Amino acid sequence: MPRFTLVEIRSLFANSADFNEMFDAFEDAIEQKCQDVELYRVLFWNHSLGPDELCLFGGKLAQEFPAIGYDVYMWLASVFEVTYSSYDNFELAIKYYRKAAEVKPSEPDPYLDACDCYDPDLNIPPVDVLLDFLKSGVHHVGNKKTLLLRLSNLYHLIGDEEQSLHYRELAEDIDRTKN
Repeated sequence: MPRFTLVEIRSLFANSADFNEMFDAFEDAIEQKCQDVELYRVLFWNHSLGPDELCLFGGKLAQEFPAIGYDVYMWLASVFEVTYSSYDNFELAIKYYRKAAEVKPSEPDPYLDACDCYDPDLNIPPVDVLLDFLKSGVHHVGNKKTLLLRLSNLYHLIGDEEQSLHYRELAEDIDRTKN
C-alpha cells in the first residue's frame, strides 16, 4: 500500500534535503509504477543530491522502466552537464549521453548534445572521446549528415583540416546521392 500520494512524492523530491526520505518516496513511486518522467526530473534537480545519488536513482529508474530509459539518461546527462561539469569535466554528462545512445542508437540527440559540451579552449571533454562517440553514432543514425558535419567541425576546431574536409565531403556526398 502506497505511503505517499504522487503530490506528496513530488513535494518531497522538490523540497527534501534528507536522502532517506527521498529514497523512500522514490521507492514508493516505483512501487506505484509511476513512469512520469516529469516527476523524476524534479528529483534529479534536487540540489541536495550528489552525483552518486543521482546515478543511483537514474540507474534504478531506467532498470525498472526501460521504456523511459532514454529520457532518464538524456535528462541526467543534461543535469550533469549543467551542475557538475566544473567538477568532473563533463565525464558524467558524456557517460549518460552514451547510455542514452545505447538505448536509442538511431537518435542523433545524444551525439549532438554531447558535442555541445565541448570547450575547445580547455579541451573538455577530451575531443578524442567526442570524436569516437560521434563516429560510432554515424553507423546508427538515420540522418548521418548532421553527425558528419559535427565531426568536420570538431576536426576543424582542433586544427585537423584534412579530417575536417574529409567529413565535410562525406556530408556533401549524402546530398549528391539524394539528387
